[in-house]
Amino acid sequence: MNIAILTGAGISAESGLKTFRDSNGLWEGHDVMEVATPEGFARNPGLVLEFYNQRRRQLLEVQPNAAHLALAQLQATHNVHIITQNVDDLHERAGSKNVLHLHGELLKIRSSGNAIDIKHWGKDILVGDLCEKGYQWRPHIVWFGEAVPAMDEAIPIVAKADVVIIVGTSMQVYPAAGLMQYAPEHAQLYFVDPNPSLDSNARLTVIAEKAGTGVEKVIEMIGDF
Repeated sequence: MNIAILTGAGISAESGLKTFRDSNGLWEGHDVMEVATPEGFARNPGLVLEFYNQRRRQLLEVQPNAAHLALAQLQATHNVHIITQNVDDLHERAGSKNVLHLHGELLKIRSSGNAIDIKHWGKDILVGDLCEKGYQWRPHIVWFGEAVPAMDEAIPIVAKADVVIIVGTSMQVYPAAGLMQYAPEHAQLYFVDPNPSLDSNARLTVIAEKAGTGVEKVIEMIGDF
């Protein structure tokens, strides 16, 4: 059975990672336009680099939680692909093999002058850290206003899924929120979130719980699918 799993910040929050955006719309006290746009980076690269340096340091201090581990275990019996909006590596650390990051990865950097020059990076990025061609390294993160190239890979995954599991996302951030629309008519959909933005219907089962307990319930249901 083909299973597509769409995850957002809610699944990583249970590992202790803060969701970037607070209820007041600020990201860790910063306006999103300051720290998550190409324009913000051009204006104040030091501020942007330090913002993501803090996120990276925090990531290295936390561990995958029960939800990450349970989704990884599904690989033993099903063809599983995880499509995540998260920029952490907790799915991979839990053992998941097929993980597609829509919005980039904290533990990678890329050249600000060459988008295909990407490498792994586990320490701070500083102003003056340059690629071989002399361009400043930047976080390998898809900022607001930038294209989401991984969508071209994500859509076919959802389009051939028998089951789609959505975990810990508001379903408000596009284009990622539109992925559910590509699920085939026969697919059964599950949505796990303590404050779900969708209601159950004939195709969609909503489980209004945190990821840890909600994912376990979905896996039990899939066993009867």
